[in-house]
Amino acid sequence: MSDTIVALATPTGRSGIGVIRLSGGGSLEILKKLTLDKDFSPQPRAAVLKKLYDPESADVVDETIVTYFQSPQSFTGEDVIEISGHGSPVVLRRIIDLCLKYDARMAEAGEFSLRALANGQIDLSQAEAIRDLIDAQTVASAKLSVRQLGGEISHRLQPIKDSLLDIIVLLESALEFVEDDLPDYQRDNALKSLTAISDDLDKMASTFSAGKLIREGLRIALVGRPNVGKSSLFNALLGHERAIVTEIAGTTRDQIHERFTVDNIPISLIDTAGLRETSDTVEKIGVERSRRTIADADLVVVMLDGSTALVKEDIEILREVSAFPHLIAVNKIDLVSQIDLAQVTSEFPGSKIVRFSAKTEENISTLTHALIEPFNLAEVNNAGFIVSDARHHDLIVRSGTEIDRSYHLLAEGASEEIVLIGLHNAIRFLGQITGETTTEDMLTQIFATFCIGK
Repeated sequence: MSDTIVALATPTGRSGIGVIRLSGGGSLEILKKLTLDKDFSPQPRAAVLKKLYDPESADVVDETIVTYFQSPQSFTGEDVIEISGHGSPVVLRRIIDLCLKYDARMAEAGEFSLRALANGQIDLSQAEAIRDLIDAQTVASAKLSVRQLGGEISHRLQPIKDSLLDIIVLLESALEFVEDDLPDYQRDNALKSLTAISDDLDKMASTFSAGKLIREGLRIALVGRPNVGKSSLFNALLGHERAIVTEIAGTTRDQIHERFTVDNIPISLIDTAGLRETSDTVEKIGVERSRRTIADADLVVVMLDGSTALVKEDIEILREVSAFPHLIAVNKIDLVSQIDLAQVTSEFPGSKIVRFSAKTEENISTLTHALIEPFNLAEVNNAGFIVSDARHHDLIVRSGTEIDRSYHLLAEGASEEIVLIGLHNAIRFLGQITGETTTEDMLTQIFATFCIGK
């Protein structure tokens, strides 16, 4: 019998209801002690109204709804008790303390999901989908997580692994009969199968750009010299006053980060310090951070003041970002235009230019959609199967590399023993996606990213 774990399964803080979850062989006995009813025998998956007590003082702690999930028909595959009490942090903490007093221990991050994995209730990719569903920032990312929670990636990988195993069995069998070479027709069939497997893995890996966009979104940095309206645009895009806006140059001395969503794409928007030469120590640090942000951003929005002529600082900033994905945003079209856009187009051909007003919000919608235009939204919006996890993508690519290497060795007439090395590596990499060949250290690292109580 495994030890019994307990944790709060709902967010901390005051709420209408708070849910405490126990899992393990001692869960039901702990519940009996807290109800002062040693004969309490709840029906599985039936909610029951019960008072919980402090067994020593017999004081009522809370009136709760308790639900019993009997092993193996539970999330973890063990006996599970869920206690739905009033959402007072004090009351919930007291119930947890009583559970700890009667031989439960606090669950570690992701331990409920880890037990579900260990007991065969879910595979590793489904466990990661639970985490991603909780962390989802958009409807699209939530839908993608739900599909993967249903085992979508496991179902797509299984035929590939089956085909790969067939080839491995064929080559392993050939090793048993060293006096005979592998017949040409079997070698040709194996090569055709490896080609098909490689193609399938390539198609899966190619969906990662869309999956990453849905899951992680974009980092977009607003850059420009001081007082061109970066903070005003920052506020306009967010729809509320987040950044301080003044006529004083250099008001923004550090980066300001906020998140918003455009067409199901989460965007991390960064308002940076104005780029200029300065003797102010604090502002100088902000300028250096701005330059580092340019290198890390998925898109750099270079802001120009349309009410003034181009100055040396504008040209220098444009040259600095020209090697990175960028968009030129010309602000203050509500004022008389003084900027020479022909000069911008001439010096920086191919750069997209959007004119707008952060003050009146004219063309803000056009600019908003221009932010995501360079990225493959058609693939995102029409997505079928998608790989969204960087770990999965890396393992699929590594598996494909091993298969390609084995293909060429087999085609060149290398011995089956040499060819099998890559094929065994490939199937091991694919097994790491679903947890079949994942090391304990890797599992610990993955589940450390989960929240307590899940």
